[in-house]
Amino acid sequence: MKFHIPIRFKLMTTLIVVIALVVGMITYAMATLFHSDKTTYIYDLTSIIARHVVEEAHAVHIGYKERLLLFSRIILDPNLPQSDKGTLLSKLFEDIGEFVSVTLYEDGDEQIAIYDAKSLERAQLLKSDVIAYRQNNPIPFDEIKNQSIYVVNSTITRELPSMTIAVAIKGDGIPENTIVAAMVRLDSMLDIVSRSDAYDAFIIGSDGMVLAHNDIVRVVENREIDWIPPDAMKKVGAINANTSPIITLEYTTLEGVDVVAGFAQSKTDYLTAGVHIPRTAAYLTTRELLVNLTWVALLLLIFAAMLGFFWAQRITRPIERLSEATKLVGTGNFDVEIDVESNDEIGDLAGSFRHMALGLHDRDAELKTAQYALVQAEKLAAFGKLGAGIAHEVKNPLTGILGYTHLSLRKVDKETNLYKNLKIIEKETKRCKLIIDNLLKFSRQEEFHKEATDINEVINDTIDIVNHQLTINQVALNRELAHELPLVYADANQIQQVLMNFCINAQQALDGTPGEVKISTRQLDDETIEIRVCDTGPGIPPEIQQKIFEPFFTTKPTGEGTGLGLSVTFGIVRDHQGDISIVNNVTKGVCFIVTLPTMSSKKLPRSSKRNNSTTEL
Repeated sequence: MKFHIPIRFKLMTTLIVVIALVVGMITYAMATLFHSDKTTYIYDLTSIIARHVVEEAHAVHIGYKERLLLFSRIILDPNLPQSDKGTLLSKLFEDIGEFVSVTLYEDGDEQIAIYDAKSLERAQLLKSDVIAYRQNNPIPFDEIKNQSIYVVNSTITRELPSMTIAVAIKGDGIPENTIVAAMVRLDSMLDIVSRSDAYDAFIIGSDGMVLAHNDIVRVVENREIDWIPPDAMKKVGAINANTSPIITLEYTTLEGVDVVAGFAQSKTDYLTAGVHIPRTAAYLTTRELLVNLTWVALLLLIFAAMLGFFWAQRITRPIERLSEATKLVGTGNFDVEIDVESNDEIGDLAGSFRHMALGLHDRDAELKTAQYALVQAEKLAAFGKLGAGIAHEVKNPLTGILGYTHLSLRKVDKETNLYKNLKIIEKETKRCKLIIDNLLKFSRQEEFHKEATDINEVINDTIDIVNHQLTINQVALNRELAHELPLVYADANQIQQVLMNFCINAQQALDGTPGEVKISTRQLDDETIEIRVCDTGPGIPPEIQQKIFEPFFTTKPTGEGTGLGLSVTFGIVRDHQGDISIVNNVTKGVCFIVTLPTMSSKKLPRSSKRNNSTTEL
């Protein structure tokens, strides 16, 4: 006897072993990498952060430069009225929101100065304060001519940290040595350097002074770069933005903190960004990471064990249920419910099994229904033969009655009531005889024989047969036949069967309620005629219109229909190279539309195609 090990335990054990090996290898590799490459990592980190800081600052300055040039174009536009200039400049100050003042210089002399009164008011400054600061800190015009953008710290008060940005402008009609400068709030720059508490970031302006720092005091006091040792500062000053825009250094600050610092310089505005991280913080992060990694590895193993057991059960339990359900289906019990809701291959397998069980159940039901329908069809065939025999037997007495009536009519005076009564007997006897002749003709087993046929005559014969049955069920049978219809090449008996099926189905659909069945004909073209059988019944739902011509499909209760009538009807019309379509009326009822080729039609026989139109009239 073999020892049985459930699949769930195999899966769980395999998963735990694999995860343990993978986590152990990863932990060892990461510990080795952290130990050997920690310095390189910190160097790269500070360099990347410094580069990002200087690139963001440069992007901000480019935006300021574009806005500054827009100010200058409006100021220097000779075709723009002064009133419009004032409106546009006020609108620019309002839209931009960060500009405090804009000043235009020519050959070092101030030409135009514009101020944002709201910004000065919020900072509790006067225009004279800005003018005084500019006089004490003049702009180096010679340096600006050689630079794309000149940026320096110009903070006057803590309430308004700001910088001065200046650019030389050139163009047709613009005097040489024209410079436009603006005082701009440092909000964006301070946001760039204050995004993290893990490192200290700062930006050095074009004059070598601090422009932005995460310590706002150093910005407000406009300090020199006093926290970097002079020898390190010389290396920073030697950065060449065109060849080596990034440098990483290790030094001890004047406060005695060992740091790893990265510096990056912009190529166009000569900004320098610096980032430094204390070495103790860097090593502490590495140690904490290794400790956390160890705990994560342990927790991952525990979680893997629990997850492995859960998924092993989730995978194997449905398979066990499927095995049990298969045994039940094998015994003929198709009503099997399998509670599997997973969205994977197991769920697909369970769904396929449910579909198979339902399919077997439906096929078993269809087989029983077909068997019952065949029995009913045999009964109807036997009843049809019996009815034909009875009709034949009834025809002989009717012939005798008609003969004696004729003899009596010869001997009776035409003016008497007896003569009138005998004429009524003659008329009704002829009518009964005509109905029986048509019934015998319809029930006679004949070979399929096509000939030139008048459709209107076939319709009239059909009405003679079914009119009585429809009348006693409160269904009026009306006809609207086109005159001089072309003949069709058809078997009149089979076409009559088609029409009788439509009429009887309509009467049964009305289910005893008063209604109407209307048969109409018309000529569509030289090669086609149309027959419409319309009723005022409940109609046919669109979802089952595609099925009603299938063998043994019926909407009637068991015992009231075989589901063969419309299937036979479709076959007859197809054999006549015709088409059947179904059209629901807008108000009530349904129309069966049959098209047949005329004798002059040149249409070739077509393949079987069910044209179940659902177009609303």
